[in-house]
Amino acid sequence: MKQKDSRLARAGVSGFNRPVATPSHPTKSHVVVAKEGDKVKTIRFGQQGVSGAGANPSSASEKARQKSFKARHAKNINKGKMSAAYWADKVKWMLLVGAMSGTEIMHSLQGI
Repeated sequence: MKQKDSRLARAGVSGFNRPVATPSHPTKSHVVVAKEGDKVKTIRFGQQGVSGAGANPSSASEKARQKSFKARHAKNINKGKMSAAYWADKVKWMLLVGAMSGTEIMHSLQGI
């Protein structure tokens, strides 16, 4: 039987590429143990206490914040699963039809 990777337990996540909120961390709001091929990396991302515009930005300022974030970090988002920007984009700035809570977004990412 295969042993579970110790990095998963240390980060407090249930599996690879499954982001989890870290409310008790002093600076970062989420953690994920990213895996691409044989490469494994623990990534902390998101500023604690700051929310993204979410799936359905309602005001013009939220839409502008979302657009600015995606433009500012586009190069790093495109690097894929091994970058913090990719995960911040997916968890905090995810574009979906209809409003979703942070927990619902996290559950929708379980298949990534």
